[in-house]
Amino acid sequence: MPDKTIMLACAAGMSTSLLVTKMEEAAKARGLDAKIYAVSVSEVPAQLEKERLDIILLGPQVRYTEKQVAQQIGDRDVKLAVIEMRDYGMMNGEAVLATALDKLS
Repeated sequence: MPDKTIMLACAAGMSTSLLVTKMEEAAKARGLDAKIYAVSVSEVPAQLEKERLDIILLGPQVRYTEKQVAQQIGDRDVKLAVIEMRDYGMMNGEAVLATALDKLS
């Protein structure tokens, strides 16, 4: 079982796949055992039922869903954050991973 499970949610779950790869590389470099994957924001409720998530990171293009996703999380112990536009645009996996880990600490 991984130390951390980080789920990225974006419009279709496709645009974040490169960012997931970069985050996995950054996690490996840190010696962190993390499960990092991406889905479309419409899949968040199903994933909350299926996975033991530590944090959900929203792509900047779906930032408008933040309140809705927070309601879906409810009283679960799952953190929520929006990925910085600059980090997302530059596919800066190290910075996005650092944001997630900071929110989890």
